[in-house]
Amino acid sequence: MTTRTRLLITAALVCHVLLAPRLVTSQLLPAKQPANSTPGSHANRPTVPVTIVADHQEKDGAVYKLSGNIKIDYGIYTFSGDEATYDSDTGDISAEGHLVLEGGTNDEHIEATRGTYNIQEETGRFEHVTGSIGLSFRKGRKAILTGDNPFFFTGRVVEKKGPDHYLVIDGAVTTCELPRPKWQFYSHKVNVEVGGNATIYSTNFRVEGIPVLYLPFATHPVQREPRQSGFLIPNIGRSSTRGFTLGESFFWAISRSMDLHAGAEYFSKRGWAPDAEFRARPTESSFVDLTLFTVLDRGIRGVKQGGTEAHLNSEDQFAPHLRGVANIDYLTSYVFRLAFSDVFTQAVNSEVKSAAFVSDTAGNLFLNATTRRYQDFQSTTNPSDVITILHAPGFEVTGIDRQLGSVPLHGTLDASAEGLSRSELNFSTAPLLGRFDVNPAVSLPLLFKGWGLRPELSLRDTIYTQRLVPSSGIALTDIGSAISNTLNRKSLEGSIELRPPALDRVFTGEFLGRKWKHVIEPRITYDYVTGVDNFAQILRFDDRDILSDTNEIEYALVNRFYAKRDGGDSDECAGAQGMPALLVGAPPPPTHIPWERTAKIAEQPCAKQPSTREVVTWELIQKYFLDPTFGGSLVPGRRNVFTSTVDLTGIAFLTEPRHLSPLISKLRISTGPRNDLEWDLDYDFQFGRVNTSTVLFNHHIGQFTLGAGNAFLHVPGAISSTGQAPEDIKFNQYRAVVGYGSPNKRGFSGAVDLGLDSLLDRVQYGSAQLAYNWDCCGVNVEYRRFSLAQVRNENQFRFTFALANVGAFGNLRRGERLF
Repeated sequence: MTTRTRLLITAALVCHVLLAPRLVTSQLLPAKQPANSTPGSHANRPTVPVTIVADHQEKDGAVYKLSGNIKIDYGIYTFSGDEATYDSDTGDISAEGHLVLEGGTNDEHIEATRGTYNIQEETGRFEHVTGSIGLSFRKGRKAILTGDNPFFFTGRVVEKKGPDHYLVIDGAVTTCELPRPKWQFYSHKVNVEVGGNATIYSTNFRVEGIPVLYLPFATHPVQREPRQSGFLIPNIGRSSTRGFTLGESFFWAISRSMDLHAGAEYFSKRGWAPDAEFRARPTESSFVDLTLFTVLDRGIRGVKQGGTEAHLNSEDQFAPHLRGVANIDYLTSYVFRLAFSDVFTQAVNSEVKSAAFVSDTAGNLFLNATTRRYQDFQSTTNPSDVITILHAPGFEVTGIDRQLGSVPLHGTLDASAEGLSRSELNFSTAPLLGRFDVNPAVSLPLLFKGWGLRPELSLRDTIYTQRLVPSSGIALTDIGSAISNTLNRKSLEGSIELRPPALDRVFTGEFLGRKWKHVIEPRITYDYVTGVDNFAQILRFDDRDILSDTNEIEYALVNRFYAKRDGGDSDECAGAQGMPALLVGAPPPPTHIPWERTAKIAEQPCAKQPSTREVVTWELIQKYFLDPTFGGSLVPGRRNVFTSTVDLTGIAFLTEPRHLSPLISKLRISTGPRNDLEWDLDYDFQFGRVNTSTVLFNHHIGQFTLGAGNAFLHVPGAISSTGQAPEDIKFNQYRAVVGYGSPNKRGFSGAVDLGLDSLLDRVQYGSAQLAYNWDCCGVNVEYRRFSLAQVRNENQFRFTFALANVGAFGNLRRGERLF
């Protein structure tokens, strides 16, 4: 054996053929160029070491003949194949058989049957090609995602024109994994700029090989973070009130931190509906988002319901302690929102709120410059029946509770100076009136053997430059009039809060595999306010203006049940894998879908939960009014709202003097992160009935989600302008959602959502959605039903066929989906 090996080595040296049992490696450098080489020639390129690995190598001058497991490494690229010749002077490679070119900053990968390539110019021509960009192939040929935007292409011929430029002839491009992609763009010519775009000429779009759409020109992003200007895929749809829908939009990537998405839809029965969204991220701590939606309505049954809605949301951190925020809404009419909003909770919302402020934190003080505007539309038939409250730019100072020097007293401060105005049907204040408010408070926190006692004393002085002259009647439609006459409201408030020690008991033994603990936390608060003798003359703008005299006691009891599982942390995952929680018609939280790929560094394990969980929380609250008339501020027959009642419940239950408030019950049960039950209840002992009851329940079982809800309301009504007895306001609606799957699930998902009004005996809102996601695309089909007052009775059929990193075809927007 030793002699045979020596003979082979001798023959190899004589014939200049290098052989080895597996691989023989040669380290080469490009040949030296003449001294008079011109700029741009090979001589001006940096010398890149070339490593050749092959089973068999023959060298004839500068030409290498290679065969068997060829691998040529140069720079960040690797060329491999079965048979090839390589000229080390020119850098030319000619290859036959299965050849592969891979590497580069964007992880290019090309497989071909034959081709020629120059490693110095990084140009070449390949035949019968399959390629990808944005994936790296490891051992076993397993593809690993290295970018957010993987890209696949095939072609009869592929020419590499430069380091980052490919030309695909008679081929197709897709984001689906080969060899069986779900969709492709077929074209005679495709220009691919790695790190830029793929420009496709005269293409037909095919799904499962079936042509469905022809486009004379299209672009596809190939960069890691694709943002490219251009027209998007048109959307189509159908509605019973809008007719057939056809829309197109344009995306403008203004800069790396700014873009604009603008377009328009045409409703065959209603008219044009332009919309736009502008986004900017000037710095890491600032952003601007502006959206606009308009419908130029031709009308339905002779009634026009068009309008405009705009929303601006922005924020900036000007300095470490200086922050500015703007959240501005604009709506021309409530009917427009009812008729054209595709999100149920937004459609039924009659309020429009805008606020902007600049806040500075100076030690223990918060200095704010703020402006606000509030609108509440009262009617769908009378556009002028709207309450508008304006807070012109004003200043607010708020101090946090802190100890005053070395004494045990604590103090706080709340002050403001601002201009205000209010207008509504048959009433308006001056265009701008002044309000100046200052409210210092001092308290003495005491703690003794688990008992907590906190007496507090506060003074309040509020000056208005206008006052209200009430009307002689009690109808809400006749408020009175505002006159320019200064009003000064002064009040003194004293309160004592008592918190006895919490009572607790740990139960022996186990129940449902856990140990249990019960905790009872009582508290009692006495509150006395005096000095507000001009409540009827105070104009109403916000919660500063509803302060009244009171003499009351509030008592509350909180029950908590804790469960502890032995053995450390629970093995339950932190979040459910099913549908979002029951938010009927509300947009789901932001999330990605399967074909929007993201590079994963490592698999994130399921988050551990604490071994101790608060399973049940039940709070009972009630007030006893020692002064049932609130210092004479209460007007019988009206829904009176005071500071002492609005902090207790949102229901205006005070229509006549009373000592006892409704009993407020707040119950929450959560045995794990996959289920939750909440029940809020107001029971009125004076009328012997339930005023309000709200129940929400959600439960997740694997990929299944069950949800139910009920909202019940029975409150006093307002006296009419004719003085007739008020009619109680009643409301009773049920919500239910059943779903399977999730937005991130491949394969089938579906959900049904219903909203039933039991008093009207009809489905007010309903939707059913079916979805199927592949690795590179997904399809969503939805039926949606609206029945809103006399304004909207609509059936919508919506769908979306979305392509990974390309766009979506259809009219089911992502933020409006059921899940």
